[in-house]
Amino acid sequence: MTTAPGARRRRLRPTRVAAVLLLLVPILEIMVMIAVGQAIGGWWTFLLVIATSALGAWLIMREGGRAWRALGQALREGRMPARELADGVVVLVGGTLLLIPGFITDVAGLLLVLPFTRPVARALLASVIGRHLVAQVEVFGSTTTVADRPAWEQQEPPRGPQRSESSSEVVEGEIIDED
Repeated sequence: MTTAPGARRRRLRPTRVAAVLLLLVPILEIMVMIAVGQAIGGWWTFLLVIATSALGAWLIMREGGRAWRALGQALREGRMPARELADGVVVLVGGTLLLIPGFITDVAGLLLVLPFTRPVARALLASVIGRHLVAQVEVFGSTTTVADRPAWEQQEPPRGPQRSESSSEVVEGEIIDED
């Protein structure tokens, strides 16, 4: 398929996707609630929605606490808490979805919060972030793009200020702190 000169392919922007979801999800939630209400009754549907929200609040406290403790442990060990931060984001989003009344958001929230499905959500989050963020590393005056891993995981540690090998010039000075 060829495109005409001057024509460009339209990308899905995150704001457009969010706008469509904000319109579409409530409509789908109402349709599902009506269907469930017709199947099991209105009061049972109401109680089920309340029960899933209570379960969501409990899971948020439990899994959010675990994610917070893991973050603290990683910081105490002096390592970059990338996995722990991703878990925290996934639990926060999942918990928010669980607190929203509705069955579709509850299923999505459960998939994000439960510990055995969270690694899939974490990998999805990493791939989305990896597509949108590209680390650029300055190497010998040219810019090299590194998209397969974050900048802090680069093999070569950052170097401090260095003097050129061809320069023998030394500048002496005194630092005066004027407080």
